[in-house]
Amino acid sequence: MRMLLAAFAATTILSGGVQAAHAANVFPLDRATILTGSPFDFKVEFSSVVKPEDVKITVNGQDYKSVFGKDVEFVAEEKNKDKVLGSAVVLRALTIANAGDYKVEVSAGSETKSVTWNVYGTAAQPKAKNVIFLIGDGLSVAHRTAARIMAKGMTEGKANGRLAMDDIPPAAFVGTSATDAVATDSANTMSAYMTGHKTAVNAIGVYADRTPDSMDDPKVETYAEAVRRQTKKSIGIVTTAEVQDATPAAVVAHTRKRGDKAEINGMLFDVKPDVLLGGGSAYFLPQATPGSKRKDDKDYIALFKDAGYMLATSKAELATAAGTNTGKILGLFHTGNMDTTLDREFLKKGTTAKFPDQPGLVDMTKVALDTLSKNPDGFFLMVEAANIDKMSHPLDWDRAVVDTIEFDKAIAAAREFADKNPDTLIIVTGDHTHGVSIIGTVNDEKPGDDMREKVGTYAEAGFPNYMDENKDGYPDKVDVTKRLFLNANNGPDHYETFRPKLDNPFVPAIQNEKKEYVANEAYKDIPGAVLVTGIIPKSADSGVHAVDDVVLQAAGPGSEGFRGYMEQSDVYKVLAETFALGAKQTN
Repeated sequence: MRMLLAAFAATTILSGGVQAAHAANVFPLDRATILTGSPFDFKVEFSSVVKPEDVKITVNGQDYKSVFGKDVEFVAEEKNKDKVLGSAVVLRALTIANAGDYKVEVSAGSETKSVTWNVYGTAAQPKAKNVIFLIGDGLSVAHRTAARIMAKGMTEGKANGRLAMDDIPPAAFVGTSATDAVATDSANTMSAYMTGHKTAVNAIGVYADRTPDSMDDPKVETYAEAVRRQTKKSIGIVTTAEVQDATPAAVVAHTRKRGDKAEINGMLFDVKPDVLLGGGSAYFLPQATPGSKRKDDKDYIALFKDAGYMLATSKAELATAAGTNTGKILGLFHTGNMDTTLDREFLKKGTTAKFPDQPGLVDMTKVALDTLSKNPDGFFLMVEAANIDKMSHPLDWDRAVVDTIEFDKAIAAAREFADKNPDTLIIVTGDHTHGVSIIGTVNDEKPGDDMREKVGTYAEAGFPNYMDENKDGYPDKVDVTKRLFLNANNGPDHYETFRPKLDNPFVPAIQNEKKEYVANEAYKDIPGAVLVTGIIPKSADSGVHAVDDVVLQAAGPGSEGFRGYMEQSDVYKVLAETFALGAKQTN
């Protein structure tokens, strides 16, 4: 009986159905949601070598050609180096015009697989003229709370002011998991927002297949591509990261490997967002140029200029470009990721000596809104506060929170625009969270040198004493005598100093001779520092993402589509509905 049960379990899938022990892989996956008329690649992977005449594919019981309208390409052998992985069939740029459920059944010899796709359309008329999609990379509830307390203060348990995001209605909790893991990264999560298809960790705009080539995986259309295909609207991308980084890349790109930044740069040029602002100039420069990260002679700055773009490389040049009325601006303010707000505006640390005139997220957002809004047909703008995530990984909470405040100021700029242009949908969310909470406070005025004993919890926490005497919306300093104590629930071995890291961004762990990450002893001799033993593998040098749902807030026409629990792929449905991208078009 035990053997019989084991054999049955081996053929039972999680959804409750029964499949053959050797099931083929089908892309798009089961339960995929697909916009009518949106191009996607169909692929079947068999785990053995099969003959083309043995392959049978039906859609809702009919031969697939009668539904898909074209034939598949048969691949006799897919290989990974010298190993034969099996046969495959591929159909590129497939579209389905009619909404409904489509059951796809595939078989070849003993291999079978059945998946069901939900193909959906949208209303004939768009709900909004403009969409502003504001994403705090890694934005967690603790980041929001800390930003409010740092920026506005608190008296007798009540906040002394509100963030701009506080007055946008919370609309949904959003699940962030990938197709291959419960924990995920920015590539899959933003890709799900921007395509309506969940995918694997590190993948953008594709389903992750088994081939070693990161550029040949089955593609799905991105939101920017759909907007280009169906409308005359403008497109904007604003980020404090490299413009080729996972979140901005997901608006336009297709690759199994988010690190394909030189190739992603070409995809940005293919779509040509009307406004493209951020870091990452190293991937625009031909290989002979000092600082280039390309391995070819392509000069994308020249290509963008030839395509009518005004180039800006500093805050001053961005202001000049914004006044030219060209409608196309390429702003590249750093060879890599831009500096944090704390470094750029206050401490002058990081790489600010090399890049002294970087604009902030608010400057870039305002320029993008002003430029894109000149299009009478409207626009889609994605704004990313990247350093919330990039500073949360190394547990540098003060930098992460100050960037959250800057993100909120960009939200305020978007809200001001929407107040004057009520046909605008504003969305505020994160792509994933971090394992961070506010524990209480650290009070330097407590006697003694033991910093751990200066941590206040419960009634001992009291309230922090940040001040904003110049009324710029930021705390005048973060190293106050009584400050918030943020702490992570994960991370590598590191020294907790209980103090802001003012000299430069925190580097919690470094590699030893065994290639393991150990606590960075540069912080060992800081008075009161405590060695914290990590709880993640020693191959990791920083904190990791949490699996918690993210909060999504929305206001404006179309915001009623966000309710309750949603998958990130469901968010795309609302975006498509807002611009009527699935409606049948008439010329």
